[in-house]
Amino acid sequence: MRHCLRDVIESVETMSEIVIETHDLTRRFGRQLAVDRLNLKVERGEVFGFLGPNGAGKTTTIRLLNGILSATSGAVRLNGLDPAVEGSAVRRRTGVLTETPALYEQLSARENLRIFGALCGVPAGELNGRADAVLEMLGLRERAGDKAGTYSKGMKQRLVIARALIHQPDILFLDEPTAGLDPAAARQVQELIEELSHKEGRTVFLCTHNLVEAQRLCDRVGVINKGRLLAEGTPAELSTRLWRGNWVQVELGEGQAAAMLTRLRGAGGVLELQIDGKSLEAHLDDAGRTPALVGAIVAAGGEIYRVTPREHSLEEIYFELQENGEAKA
Repeated sequence: MRHCLRDVIESVETMSEIVIETHDLTRRFGRQLAVDRLNLKVERGEVFGFLGPNGAGKTTTIRLLNGILSATSGAVRLNGLDPAVEGSAVRRRTGVLTETPALYEQLSARENLRIFGALCGVPAGELNGRADAVLEMLGLRERAGDKAGTYSKGMKQRLVIARALIHQPDILFLDEPTAGLDPAAARQVQELIEELSHKEGRTVFLCTHNLVEAQRLCDRVGVINKGRLLAEGTPAELSTRLWRGNWVQVELGEGQAAAMLTRLRGAGGVLELQIDGKSLEAHLDDAGRTPALVGAIVAAGGEIYRVTPREHSLEEIYFELQENGEAKA
């Protein structure tokens, strides 16, 4: 059965750029079900957000994907490799930043990178050059000889990211990479993630509680709770699955919103109307109804200053899923 699952995953990888895929991945710790039949697909070069509350199964999933833990059942493939039997080969192609990373604080930044680079199989003759290049990329070259213990929190975070990059991995697993950083340091890390994925083609598997950050960085997201994947897709796709139709905000002339509310109530395709200051907010059964709505307002004498489709934020999507369960496909 296991070989059949692997054959299925291999055939899918051949047709696409999928670099991470799981099929009914399950992990139990005694009676506790930590990961429950997880089915994920992550494509090369994308930032994939893995979102969920503490204890949802995110860290266990990362350990399974990197071969640190073995699955109770199901199958996993990373770049065509099975972490359960080819863990060392998988970890040579992945970089992992844990939520609470440790450094050798009495050693310099360069010495830290040399140690971890050697552990990851970087040839001895390349260690210094690799270390300096990564430190330069992360703005730490001038402090390369200083002890890691003298670094600020933001500098330490950049150093552990450098450590995850020293062996030039194809896939990066980042767990709360900006937690505790000041806004400037967080922005630097976010820009680095964008560069690594969209410019260098690396795949980033991002775990974060910062939903604003996830909205900015992630091409797609998976939302998990109690080990079970509630939904996977782009924010726009998830919004469509969760809510019927769409909202449109129409900014009108002074005092016109109330009049339009009365005239448009019950109009074709209009599910709900409400007023927000000078704006009329209309819930339509389909985005294609927007031109008709605008035409009806103009015909009724309304002065339109702005028409704005209202998109659901990732935060709204996240809490809707956590409160009401998985989205329909």
